[in-house]
Amino acid sequence: MGRLEGKVVIVTGGAKGLGREFCLGLAAQGAQVVMAAHRFDTDEAKQAKASIEAGGGLAIEMDVTSEADTLRMAAATIERYGRIDVLVNNAAMYGGVSRVGILETSPAEWDRLMTVNLKGPFLACRAVIPQMQSQGGGKIVNIASEVAFTGSKGMIHYVTSKGGVLAFTRSLAMEMGPHDICVNAVAPGYTDTAASRTIGDVQKYDVSKTPLNRLEQPGDLVGAVAFFASDESNFITGQTLVVDGGRYMH
Repeated sequence: MGRLEGKVVIVTGGAKGLGREFCLGLAAQGAQVVMAAHRFDTDEAKQAKASIEAGGGLAIEMDVTSEADTLRMAAATIERYGRIDVLVNNAAMYGGVSRVGILETSPAEWDRLMTVNLKGPFLACRAVIPQMQSQGGGKIVNIASEVAFTGSKGMIHYVTSKGGVLAFTRSLAMEMGPHDICVNAVAPGYTDTAASRTIGDVQKYDVSKTPLNRLEQPGDLVGAVAFFASDESNFITGQTLVVDGGRYMH
């Protein structure tokens, strides 16, 4: 029996990159996965969708910046499974963002990142929390980033949004504690994904500063997310686990 057997888990941004890895990895550990994604518009996304549905999971097209869509996501999950045990707030704007200084960062792109990366988790949490409260508990796992601790030159909008995720996690953990809803975050380092390849050349990433001396892969993050989603973390809340091969230690 998998560590997530019987758990109903929603993953936003679930069709590609880290989200796809989370969906498939958590399903392999016994979860009923709801793959929530903006679009299933690539062969990889379509294959992931088919795999999740073949295992009894659910795939939903939605926009995390839309309150109506997040409410529809929660309602569809409850209709299918009768409960929501875990929300993984993975959807984020990252691939293709501008790497420029503050003076060249457009207010429009700043606003778009804050809307997707911060309003998205806010709306998704608002959609699922009533069900978690009514059933007596749940888990929320927010995907932050190592750069919220270290900074990153030329990505002030992205870094700021992920710093906001850390603060959001801590504040929500305080509020949800009395409802037995644990809220934690996982902070990846620079990971070899299609989105990362739009930001820079992953082959030129200096792994000599990483104690484990290799580039992070999407699968390296599944264990941390599964831990926070499982009963093994029932007395942990408001915490951020950095998963980056030891590059940032705290």
